[in-house]
Amino acid sequence: MRTLFWILLLGNIIFFAAMQWGGGLIAGERLMQTQPSLHEEKIRLLTAPVAEPAEAPVAAAESAPLATKPDTRVCLEWGDFSGADLTRVTAALSALQLGDKLSQYQVEHTIGYWVYIPPQKSKAAVARKIEQLKARGVEEYFIVADAGPWLNAISLGVFKTREAAQSFYDDLQKTRDIRTAQIGERASKFKTTVFVLNGPDAAAMAELTRMQQDFPGSTLKNVPCAHIDNPG
Repeated sequence: MRTLFWILLLGNIIFFAAMQWGGGLIAGERLMQTQPSLHEEKIRLLTAPVAEPAEAPVAAAESAPLATKPDTRVCLEWGDFSGADLTRVTAALSALQLGDKLSQYQVEHTIGYWVYIPPQKSKAAVARKIEQLKARGVEEYFIVADAGPWLNAISLGVFKTREAAQSFYDDLQKTRDIRTAQIGERASKFKTTVFVLNGPDAAAMAELTRMQQDFPGSTLKNVPCAHIDNPG
């Protein structure tokens, strides 16, 4: 009886396994039958796009302006000078031996100021006044010879500004004891001289600053060196 039981159990196991294995084959066969056939002539392989190399920014580099070294020079203008002051400052600058670093140009004015001795009554009076001026060390002067109200006046200096004329007048009184000179506006063309110094060294700049004190009516100022290198 027990032997019969084991025989029946084994038979059920075999039957169940056969059913499972056979059903899987049938399902697989049906799946293959329903799968559409592949058309090999329509198959093409896809390839990844080739990235084009990026253009180097040559154009930008070519169009970019070249870097320029900043101009570190110091350029100066010193002026305006005329008459006796022009003679003195020319001699003082020559002593510095600045060579081609020193140049000059002239400025024409239509209205300025002058320091003068009023018109004398005669040529003899003019001659006496000139002797007095020379005795006091005044060597630069100009005698007005044009007919008119200023005939026989003696010009001691012509200046662009009243301040410069006043400074010169004060110096005449202090150092030359000239008491008869006057300051007035001069409505006539005259020229003054401006000195230009292109890149003087520290020692020359210090000497110029000291020298300016001897010419209180003058102006020493920084100017763009490009203006000097390329005038106009």
